[in-house]
Amino acid sequence: MDILLPRTLDEALGMKSDHPEAVPIAGGTDLMVEMNLGHRRPPIALDVHRLPELRQWRCTDGTLFLGAGMTYVRIIRELPGFTALAQASRSVGSPQIRNRGTIGGNLGTASPAGDALPVMAACDAEVVLAASGGRTRALPWHQFLVGPKKTAIEPDELILGARWRVTRGPGSFSKVGRRNAMVIAIASLCLVLDEDRRAVRVALGSVGPTVLRVPQAEAFAAGALAEAGVWDDPAALLPPEVIEAFGERVAASARPIDDVRGTAAYRRHACGVLARRALRWAIEDRQAGPAGHGRPAGSWGARC
Repeated sequence: MDILLPRTLDEALGMKSDHPEAVPIAGGTDLMVEMNLGHRRPPIALDVHRLPELRQWRCTDGTLFLGAGMTYVRIIRELPGFTALAQASRSVGSPQIRNRGTIGGNLGTASPAGDALPVMAACDAEVVLAASGGRTRALPWHQFLVGPKKTAIEPDELILGARWRVTRGPGSFSKVGRRNAMVIAIASLCLVLDEDRRAVRVALGSVGPTVLRVPQAEAFAAGALAEAGVWDDPAALLPPEVIEAFGERVAASARPIDDVRGTAAYRRHACGVLARRALRWAIEDRQAGPAGHGRPAGSWGARC
């Protein structure tokens, strides 16, 4: 196997244009596993982990951009105010994996169990792609992720990163696994409240061919928050039966399968549990406010 070692993004894009069969590698936490198991042996690897252009993040005019080379450790350390993203990053593998694994790797692998993907889906992220000659394009997350471990990236393109509009309001990421740490999700969920648009956004991982949004459950929750006066009064409470009904709607929207990690029935049940917890947490965090104790997401602790 040949290894290409570009020094700049332009050089990397030129190499990808000349060798479209080359597989990008940054942290290698997914690719090396496949290679060690004999599932994959690319003829050429394109090492992009040193490219400074991919290792940047910026928050400008209300939009967060994460470079594809951002590791989970850096997200935890440098972006703690984006709590759902930081929570998802903390749940990735071991400390060694978090030191090497990248956002671009999660996007490129496109596993339905990728921990960062529900956060990007709940935030309505775009995936920014580039090719030689200065060509760039941005695809909404649902157009980029087209199937299990399948994306819409062209052979001559590289992932530059992901970007999304920062929301004001609480949210969280949580997942269920077969143990407490270093585990692939049986089911995962990200919930974000958008205070300005009075919207609820929920994304599910590991319970469908790709990450899933649940628009019917989202609309139900947003309407219930309005009816209960929660949007206007953080001290207002949501009736328990409404939270229960929200969980049922989220669970019904999942599209799980049976596999070695769990049954479809268990995954669907887990989605309901995670949804109810996440909505309760969000309401509690609104009551606590930006300086509260809990799980501030969106821009409670972050500004662009």
